[in-house]
Amino acid sequence: MRIIRFAGESGQATLAAVTDEGVVYALPQQHFMELVTLADEQGTEPLALVRQTIEQSSPLAAKLEELELLVPIEAPEVWAAGVTYERSREARNYEATGGKLDITTFYDKVYDAERPEIFFKSTAARTVGPEQPVQLRSDSQWQIPEPELGLVLTRSGRIVGYTIGNDMSCRDIEGENPLYLPQAKMWRNSCAIGPAIRLAETVEDPYQFQLACRIFRGGVLAVEGTASTGQLKRRFDELVSFLCRDNVLFDGTVLLTGTCIVPPNEFTLADGDRIEISISDIGVLVNPVRGGATAEHSA
Repeated sequence: MRIIRFAGESGQATLAAVTDEGVVYALPQQHFMELVTLADEQGTEPLALVRQTIEQSSPLAAKLEELELLVPIEAPEVWAAGVTYERSREARNYEATGGKLDITTFYDKVYDAERPEIFFKSTAARTVGPEQPVQLRSDSQWQIPEPELGLVLTRSGRIVGYTIGNDMSCRDIEGENPLYLPQAKMWRNSCAIGPAIRLAETVEDPYQFQLACRIFRGGVLAVEGTASTGQLKRRFDELVSFLCRDNVLFDGTVLLTGTCIVPPNEFTLADGDRIEISISDIGVLVNPVRGGATAEHSA
């Protein structure tokens, strides 16, 4: 069961459930965390409340693909974990050493360390949803999307859902100096989330999600990559435990869990590109690219 938000006839955001058969049912709650909170108050799971609503209502006449989808949750904070996949470590090392992969770096150290890399990524105001443009940073010439599985968390750190995230990144800025990480990761519209939230209780094994990323330029496929959450070096509860450590979480916080799909080193996003990120059983997050970055990076 997936949860979405869409713009209704009056433009008001509407919460809805999507069955595995693609049938859409409007929900009485306005926000995803209201559903979670009500389930907690009644001592049940969100899925049970959704099924109760479905039994007592009729599906929408409109099909899922006909709806104007919004960001499924207005996350008060979005955090992200880095260097959680071997491919990510390789890419970060390439940036930091100029391609000299035989040099041991701090990325190698954090990959094997007890403490993971976790950084602040975005706020609700900086985060966009399906079909909304992600923005290129004007002072970077080497930018890429980072397709990631996102964990939707309660204030206690409980995982209540899974979504798709795009952690837009500036490889040249991060590679120049690790202290520039906030600038390489966080600017307006540098994070996308959607198109749905898969209820956690409906996922048998979260390490079996299949990810894919496709980037189109001028309508032509320019970059394609696939991965699986089974390739993760760290466990989700491990990442969440470090995020919660001496920290205050807000209901609806999203933690992106790192990427295993990195475009070729010579590639950078350009204005007009189209990014499609898919994760099995969640959907496809599509975002156009806006900005003025150059079409190629010279390593």
